[in-house]
Amino acid sequence: MCVAVMGKVLSLDDKMAVIEYKGARIKARRDFVDISAGDLVMVHAGCVMQKITREDAEIMAQMLDDTSEN
Repeated sequence: MCVAVMGKVLSLDDKMAVIEYKGARIKARRDFVDISAGDLVMVHAGCVMQKITREDAEIMAQMLDDTSEN
């Protein structure tokens, strides 16, 4: 099963982005999506896969919280 994580872009360089995910910082390739610092993104297998809206991020966070309670 493949799972992407949601995070916030902290900084960018030529091909990589630093993403904050639940307090941790990870590096991810940013070749596939045009992003800027402050954007919310989905990351899978070390690559930024898509930019998401704050509304979508809140819905996903609530869904994950609901799932963890069971």
